[in-house]
Amino acid sequence: MAKLALFIPLLTACLMATVARAQHNPHWWGNRNTIVHLFEWKWSDIANECENFLAPQGYAGVQVSPVNENIISAGRPWWERYQPISYKLITRSGNELDFASMVRRCNDVGVRIYVDVLLNHMSGDFEGTAVGTGGSVAEPSKKSFPAVPYTAADFHPSCDITDWNDRFQVQQCELVGLKDLDQGNNWVRTQLIAFLDHLIQLGVAGFRVDAAKHMAASDLKFIYDNVRDLNTDHGFPNNARAFIFQEVIDHGHETVSREEYNQLGAVTEFRFSEEIGKAFRGHNTLKWLQSWGTAWGFLPSEQALTFVDNHDNQRDSGEVLNYKSPKQYKMATAFHLAYPYGISRVMSSFGFDDRDQAPPQDASENIISPQFDVEGACTNGWICEHRWRQIYNMVGFKNAVRGTGLSNWWDNGDNQVAFCRGSKGFIAFNNNNYDLNETLQTCLPAGTYCDVISGAKLNGACAGKSVTVDGNGYAHISIGANEFDGVLALHADAKL
Repeated sequence: MAKLALFIPLLTACLMATVARAQHNPHWWGNRNTIVHLFEWKWSDIANECENFLAPQGYAGVQVSPVNENIISAGRPWWERYQPISYKLITRSGNELDFASMVRRCNDVGVRIYVDVLLNHMSGDFEGTAVGTGGSVAEPSKKSFPAVPYTAADFHPSCDITDWNDRFQVQQCELVGLKDLDQGNNWVRTQLIAFLDHLIQLGVAGFRVDAAKHMAASDLKFIYDNVRDLNTDHGFPNNARAFIFQEVIDHGHETVSREEYNQLGAVTEFRFSEEIGKAFRGHNTLKWLQSWGTAWGFLPSEQALTFVDNHDNQRDSGEVLNYKSPKQYKMATAFHLAYPYGISRVMSSFGFDDRDQAPPQDASENIISPQFDVEGACTNGWICEHRWRQIYNMVGFKNAVRGTGLSNWWDNGDNQVAFCRGSKGFIAFNNNNYDLNETLQTCLPAGTYCDVISGAKLNGACAGKSVTVDGNGYAHISIGANEFDGVLALHADAKL
């Protein structure tokens, strides 16, 4: 009996560890390995984009905006989507039928869907009765959300977060006034699990968990462990678990740390975003990026959800790069997709002049669909960085070099660097104010290759620069200081 008593907890621990590891699997199709955040897009537009652009260009998945009903706020700021009022699947992006159709269509072409889910809170205070995008009503000031239903008994007592080093305040008080759900409450847990289960039934591959830091890891573990397996009708294997990546802002000195969550699923590595921005803004030399990753204090690669910017920090001042600094942004994104670290997500934004700005909308406040020019770029208020040639071709680079390591790092002791990815890829960067002209080891087989940054291989020809690699793998690499792009990238699939 003593041996059996010892064995049972060990078996339970092993099973829980297996579940936790499974929740780090994004369930990518083929060699694809990049997620794009189509921020505030409509479900029908995402379905079209999966079929017409994302699958052909090798994207692995889409992070979508919150899917459940939210309050209607004056001017329709983007953040109203983060003020839920019920778990009905109806937002400005579409209704449940639209969402289900989108998930099916994207899965059918091998593009996975990850939903931004709001488990921490409901809407904040609203003058009088709040009305939702699905017609539900609530009185947030009284913590009354009858469409769920939730009452005041389902929330933590109201308090403000005034001390970010106080665990109680961070996890039980109200983040920017949002009514803080009690995830230890059985009724709340039941509602949240049912919500996630419903999304899984519809075919999603996983979740981005908003404000995870503001919920106790033990409560999240209970919720994750009790969510159903992925739906095999959508091409997932038996017993597959949802991919989970959690928003935990941790600069390395937080009382509530990312290490409390990284065994439950991946964690957003915000320091990656800040440090890569600092480097390509010229505030840190590129040569130091040779040790990029865990040596910089980042999470282990398979636990880190990495990005140059996200929908929040692209709106902040500071080191983080966004689409408004396009040359440096494309360089940072190319490094992000070329260096073998992290679970990569690229941002696809709409244009903004102020932090609260709504997505592109018509006079009736309906979100409008992106429109495209002859080169496929967006034209009507949508930025669509994922459609920039320099970015989607680097998604192809990342696919081509998947499974290879980094070798043959070269730098000039400053802001010119280059490296190989096995024998499959080579990339070089010039962030100096003078030209890069070097003969470098590319690690590629002899031949002529198309630089996928300046152009693309089409019908056996290159629309941009071409580079000839000799029998020993060497090639002359040139990137002018004043060139449109500060990157050159070659890979095996771009051989002419």
